[in-house]
Amino acid sequence: MSEDYLKMMWRRIDFLRVVLEMGYNFIFTDADVMWLRNPFHRFHSDGDFQIACDHYWYNYTDLDNSPNGGFNYVKANNKTIQFYKYWYEAKDKFPGKHDQDVLNFIKYDPFIEKIGLQIRFLDTAYFGGFCEPSKDLNLVCTMHANCCIGLGNKIHDLKMLIDDWKKYMALSDTNKILVKPSWTVPRICG
Repeated sequence: MSEDYLKMMWRRIDFLRVVLEMGYNFIFTDADVMWLRNPFHRFHSDGDFQIACDHYWYNYTDLDNSPNGGFNYVKANNKTIQFYKYWYEAKDKFPGKHDQDVLNFIKYDPFIEKIGLQIRFLDTAYFGGFCEPSKDLNLVCTMHANCCIGLGNKIHDLKMLIDDWKKYMALSDTNKILVKPSWTVPRICG
């Protein structure tokens, strides 16, 4: 949360607005998100801005979900461009706050409803993380080393995650269903 870190995070939000203005949809992913399966068929057809969660409350439209900016899918349109401009400008209302914290404030703002932005939250069953791991390895698409402080801790637990995935992939199709394999992570991050 240093001043330079916050500048970088806000610059990222502004850069992503530029990408949208160029007409490109995008998936943004942090480096500590492990892609295990193709996630595209798990995105919602009706969402302009779709975001992974630290905690998911079983309803993809519930604004009380806890979004995590480390993984999102955004469609290029006027609504998302306006949203990214608004999000970036909102940093001045909440000085010293991270972009994710500001998102948690503005997601309830009447401006979001006014522009018609459809925010959709991605289910942790498919887009898990260390805060709330996916429970079913037969479903999970991505896992994020969120809720983990320290590079060494993240690397340790991500290596464990990769080992878990390799063991799962080595199982027969029948055993993948019968055995119900699970994660050994988070270990240090938990």
